[in-house]
Amino acid sequence: MTTASLSRRLGTADAVVLGLASMIGAGVFTVFAPAAAAAGSALLLALLLAAAVAFCNATSTAQLAAAHPVAGGAYAYGRTELGPWWGFLAGWSFVIGKTASCAAMATAFGAYVAPGGWERPFGIAAVAVLTLVNCLGITRTASAARAIVSVAVAALIVAVAAGFASWRPGAAAESALQGSPYGILQAAGLLFFAFAGYARIATLGEEVRDPAKTIPRAIGIAFAGALLLYLLVAVALLGGLGVDRLSASAAPLAELAERSGWPGAAVAVGIGAAAAALGALLALTAGISRTMLAMAREADLPRLLAHVHPGSGVPRRAQLAVGIAACLLVALTDLRTAIGFSSFGVLLYYFVANLSALRQAPAARRYPRLLAAGGAIGCLLLVATVPLPALLTGIAVLAAGIGARLLLGPARNRRSSS
Repeated sequence: MTTASLSRRLGTADAVVLGLASMIGAGVFTVFAPAAAAAGSALLLALLLAAAVAFCNATSTAQLAAAHPVAGGAYAYGRTELGPWWGFLAGWSFVIGKTASCAAMATAFGAYVAPGGWERPFGIAAVAVLTLVNCLGITRTASAARAIVSVAVAALIVAVAAGFASWRPGAAAESALQGSPYGILQAAGLLFFAFAGYARIATLGEEVRDPAKTIPRAIGIAFAGALLLYLLVAVALLGGLGVDRLSASAAPLAELAERSGWPGAAVAVGIGAAAAALGALLALTAGISRTMLAMAREADLPRLLAHVHPGSGVPRRAQLAVGIAACLLVALTDLRTAIGFSSFGVLLYYFVANLSALRQAPAARRYPRLLAAGGAIGCLLLVATVPLPALLTGIAVLAAGIGARLLLGPARNRRSSS
């Protein structure tokens, strides 16, 4: 069985683009409406809270990735710093959570581009095409992500400009929605996932050149760029639509563009939303396959997934497994269910990452321990806002994975020692 190392082909610019492609996904085009409904006029406070938790997680991820420049992200970090079970918890949480995110992005793409009734087939087709792109090689993934991110960012700039053009002074204060502490926390939980793409940079750690410098730099640049863009979007939405109208909108950025009266603005935003969904889907499937590769190397997943294709340098079997699972979820679940299920898994993943950063030796520390502690606490607070059905489903799937690992433990140990 071939378990060769991946090739280091990505520079800082490529890593930044892949991180931005994951962050600037379809969520930014849709998440502000439910967040406004939860936080009311305190939407910007919720965004800053989400950014604070995301920043703590980003510093922990960057610190760990610099010390452990291998594929797998927090799965590898948890195994090294905390032990095999913690690594499994992070890896399994990431796989199930982010596969659900893939389904959500594919469903969002179908909703923007497909005629009525064809949303799911279009979403499945998007997963299939991008899975094939990823199978061709990581440099092709980065090139495709660069083109997609350019379109998505251009659409967001159009929407922000439209919002400022139709600005209504005092619109944000004209609201009957007043955010409670729980509502602000819930909104922060929704908005947090617009930042979570920097984990893709870490999961690709074995394919980045000079990872000790490149990964922290790329994570910092991607995070700062996304935060600036999201703040502009939030301010434009609040000033252009107001909190009440924003919270009731199914497509707030498209509505913002329509209110400007600019010809073609709404169409441009729709194209950008579809491109953003594709960009996130492309980067997500690449990151999940690398985590599966790392887990398969340790026999926490079937060993056949540990194969790296000698020509493309890509874990094609893992990539295909991700694509198949995402297609099934697109066919069987709706957008709300996929997002809730994803929230559960991703927050647990970052919780383990922060605990791993807390355990690192002083020589490996790049940031104060307080940031890792804040990230861990923030993840626990935000996971409490996950809707109860999604929370119960996540617990059940997580328990199933733990049960399978317990049952297959003796066989796994024999394979590991052989």
